[in-house]
Amino acid sequence: MQWINFVSEYLKNVKVYSNTISLSDILEILIIAFLVYYMLAWMKTTRSWRMLKGLVVIFLFFLVVDMMEMNNIIWIFQNVLGFAVTAVIVVMQPELRHALEQLGEKNFLPSIGFSSSSRKEEDTFSEKTVSEIAKACVEMGKVKTGALIVIEKKESLQAYERTGIQVDGIVTSQLLINIFEHNTPLHDGAVLVRGNRVTYATCYLPLSDNLGLSKELGTRHRAGVGVSEVTDSLTVIVSEETGGISVAYEGKLQRNLNAETLKEKMRQAMNMNGEEDAKGRYRRKGKNRAKGKKKAAE
Repeated sequence: MQWINFVSEYLKNVKVYSNTISLSDILEILIIAFLVYYMLAWMKTTRSWRMLKGLVVIFLFFLVVDMMEMNNIIWIFQNVLGFAVTAVIVVMQPELRHALEQLGEKNFLPSIGFSSSSRKEEDTFSEKTVSEIAKACVEMGKVKTGALIVIEKKESLQAYERTGIQVDGIVTSQLLINIFEHNTPLHDGAVLVRGNRVTYATCYLPLSDNLGLSKELGTRHRAGVGVSEVTDSLTVIVSEETGGISVAYEGKLQRNLNAETLKEKMRQAMNMNGEEDAKGRYRRKGKNRAKGKKKAAE
């Protein structure tokens, strides 16, 4: 019961030193709390958040094993731990490098979430954005123009932004259609959407290794499923061969969607319930009533 002895010794030390806490101790606690918060906020925007959940499960399993004194399993854990730490560092190398790069940026504090509460409402993924994406996909499907649109949720897509070209424009059906038009500089690759803006185009995505996918699916569909397997993003795909519209989410592909089902899939994935659409219809009806009354008065 090594961990129980460790906890008991720690509690004894806390009792001994509780009467001698100084200002520097309080400052040290605040710094540690800030660093822990920063690490958790950063990890929540990367795939390392899923890995952290897995590590928590392993740690809880180890505590149960230790309490039951399963010495053979404990010995295996102790010998594998050193290799596991090295493996985690290797796997998370891109994310760790990006985190170190952020330390030198001017927007250090906003990057850890302090400015998220002040984010403008018009910069969020709205019902208008849903309608514009659906409209663009339907129009491109009619003329069999291939498209690959990745919508960012909580996990950042910055690792894939580096492979593309910055656009930074409001999401409109015209913009999306122009990007994916044949023989244009930006048509090849994926478009990344953050909030109501198209951030990057011509981005390269990881291909899925799922053997269960249909053999008739091409690279575009496999890339859409691939990025949905490693992030929490939603990917909308328009087939260049058939013009069919598909959605990839959480590693699953749903095909042959129409405009309404596509909108519903986007609302569900982005945790929307259609309230904004209802509000928009209510405002339009109010304006129409006002115009009618004005004409009647005239």
